[in-house]
Amino acid sequence: MKQSKSRPLTREQVDQFGAELDALHTRVRDDLGQHDADYIRRVFAAVRYTEAAGRVLLYCWFLPPLWVLGVLLLGLSKILDNMELGHNVIHGQFDWMNDPYLRGRDWEWDIVATGDNWRETHNFRHHTYTNIKGMDDDIGYGLLRLFPEQRWRPFYLFQPLVAVIFALLFEWGVAIQDLRLGRYFKGKMAPGEMAAAFRPVGRKMRRQMIKDYLVFPLLGGPLFLPILAGNALANIMRSLWTYMIIFCGHFTADVDVFPKSVMNGESRGQWYLRQIRGSSNLRGGKLFHILTGNLSHQIEHHLFPTLPANRYGDIAPEVRAICRRYGVHYNTGSLWLQFGQVIWRILRYSFPSKPVPVNRVRLLAE
Repeated sequence: MKQSKSRPLTREQVDQFGAELDALHTRVRDDLGQHDADYIRRVFAAVRYTEAAGRVLLYCWFLPPLWVLGVLLLGLSKILDNMELGHNVIHGQFDWMNDPYLRGRDWEWDIVATGDNWRETHNFRHHTYTNIKGMDDDIGYGLLRLFPEQRWRPFYLFQPLVAVIFALLFEWGVAIQDLRLGRYFKGKMAPGEMAAAFRPVGRKMRRQMIKDYLVFPLLGGPLFLPILAGNALANIMRSLWTYMIIFCGHFTADVDVFPKSVMNGESRGQWYLRQIRGSSNLRGGKLFHILTGNLSHQIEHHLFPTLPANRYGDIAPEVRAICRRYGVHYNTGSLWLQFGQVIWRILRYSFPSKPVPVNRVRLLAE
C-alpha cells in the first residue's frame, strides 16, 4: 500500500494542529472588508467586459485573427465566470457583503449545471465527505478509476478515451453528476423519479443551448456558423481548463482516499488532516491563480471553503508552515508535474491492479 508522506500524529497533536488552523481562519475572517468586496466586483466586471468584447469580435469572421481573439476572450470570460466568480460566490464566500447579486444560495452561472445541483454535490457532499470512498461522488465522477482502492471493471480499459471525452464535455458531466444515472440504469430509480430530478437540469441545459447556439448565432445573420463555432470553442476551452485544474487539485500521486470509518468521532483537527491529504496545490503567478479561481490553492480552499478565495495566496505560506511543524505533507507542484501525475493515474488504473484495502488508511498514530 502507498505510504502517506505525513507523519503519524497523536490525538493531542491533531487537536493542536486543528486549533492553529482554526485561529488562522478566525483571524482572516475578522479581517474581511472593502478590499475583498472591491476585488470580487472587479472580477464580476471583468467577466462581463470580456464576454461583451469576445461576442463582438466573433462577428469579425472576415478577419480571422480578430475572430480567434473573440473566441479566446469569450472563453476567458467563461473561465472567470465559473472559476473565480461562480464557484467562489456559490460557496457563500461573499455572503458577508449582503449584496443580493453575490449571494451564494441564489447564484446561477454560465454553465449547463444548475447552481442548486452544484451546491448539493460540491458544497455539501464533496466538501463534507472529501475523498471518502462511497460518500464523495467526485472520486472518479462515477466514470474513472483513479485509485487502486476502487474496484476494477472491464469498462475501465476504455477510460483513457472516456477521460478525453469527459474533459471536452466537462460542464455536461458536472450537470448530470447529481442525477445518479448509474442507479437509474441498474433499476434502482423509477422513471418518474429520474424525470423529476432531470427537470431543472433540462431547463438549464435548454437555456444555455438556446443562448450560445441559437440566439447569439442568429444575431449574426449570415455569420451564424462562425459565431456558433466560436461559442462552441469557447465552451470547450472552458471545459478543458476547469477539468485540468480540478483534476490536478484532487487526483495527483500523493492524494489519499479514506474509508467511511474516518467519520466516526472525527474531530475538527482530523477533518483538517483529511482535507489536506485529499488535496493538491499548483504553483504559479498571480494571473494563473486568478484563472484557476484560486483552486491552485486547493489545500487552502478545502480547509476554508467559505473564506474569499483571493485570500488563499496570502495564507498559503502560513498553512504550509503549520503543516511543516507537525510533519503533515503539503502537496504542491507545477501544473505540468501535477497534471502528469493525473494522466499517469488515468492510464495506470485503467488496468487491473492489486486491491488496496481502503480501511487501512489512518489519520492518527496507532
